[in-house]
Amino acid sequence: MSRTKLRVPEEVTSLRLADVRSPIGTFRIGFEGRKVAFVDLMEHGMERAGPPGGAKVERGPFSNLSPPGQLREYFEGARRNFDVELAFLAGSDFDRKVWFGLHQIPFGSYRTYGEVARRIGQPNAARAVGGAAHRNPIPIIVPCHRLVGHDRSLTGFGLGLWRKQWLLRHEGSYPLTAPSADPPRRRGRQSTLEESLRGKARKARS
Repeated sequence: MSRTKLRVPEEVTSLRLADVRSPIGTFRIGFEGRKVAFVDLMEHGMERAGPPGGAKVERGPFSNLSPPGQLREYFEGARRNFDVELAFLAGSDFDRKVWFGLHQIPFGSYRTYGEVARRIGQPNAARAVGGAAHRNPIPIIVPCHRLVGHDRSLTGFGLGLWRKQWLLRHEGSYPLTAPSADPPRRRGRQSTLEESLRGKARKARS
């Protein structure tokens, strides 16, 4: 079980940066000790979000227990859960509630936007959950890739749907054939064709 903890932004004072290569691209991780502030996908040598002023990228080597070491182990298939602390530098209270809710989705599982909305106590906020997931600053560790549409479609992933598919396949949950986390409500047993015909015959005789 993951031992990731939620931290307030003030607890991060001096970020370190490291680049972790993976089959789906290079990710830059900002961390301090066990605290992780962001994971950012690099594309063609340019990161999507600029690094904090004055921070330099370290080349390691990093221990397997360090945040970049754990991220590397995840992509190598040697780690399912992250033993880190989450230190969000931005985001509204709602955003952080969603991010922490996403973090509760286990490895190898998935949730719909509506399921996450219900689990955080705001059942009508499925669309807002999608917006907060798009703003997630710590993808992979906060697994927004485990969000799927109500019909189990792969939707809404800022890093690219092909990466989302790769991540879910890497975790063994794609194709999405496993039951949803919340079992569907029972609507009663459907009649068989034979039972339906017998019912119609009784009505015709009456």
